Amino acid sequence: MKKQTNPSEDRPIGMARTSTTKKRRPNSADTQIGKSIRAHRLIAGMSQSELGERLGVSFQQVQKYEKGANRVGAGRLPQIAEIFNIPISVLFKGYADTSPGKGTGSVAPVGLITDPNALKLLTSYADITDRAIRRCVAELVDEIAKAAKKKNRR
Repeated sequence: MKKQTNPSEDRPIGMARTSTTKKRRPNSADTQIGKSIRAHRLIAGMSQSELGERLGVSFQQVQKYEKGANRVGAGRLPQIAEIFNIPISVLFKGYADTSPGKGTGSVAPVGLITDPNALKLLTSYADITDRAIRRCVAELVDEIAKAAKKKNRR
């Protein structure tokens, strides 16, 4: 009896990929989308488990999406955008709104938002309306960073 083969490939149906079959690897756009997903999840105050539950995947799969280890499928992107109440195009951008629902329109680079403490600092900073106080806070943080850098060089 002859084995059935897939006409587009030279391997029997149901057989695992071999080293000769190419698996598409995540590219820079996939990594950017992953960082954006993480940033929006943190802004929403949602855990990986909660997001995974809403998407119907495991928290490990969400981790892989966020790290850029696995590609996010085209069918999954609208689901994610709907969960975060954002347009799909925002997932492709290198920034995120740090104050959803507040109407202030403050945005920050996605790379900063992946640290929960940085997110807290950014959202609190965005709530300060007095320009002089904002400037003082920025200068204070800058001085602390300089002092920490000097301490680390010793």
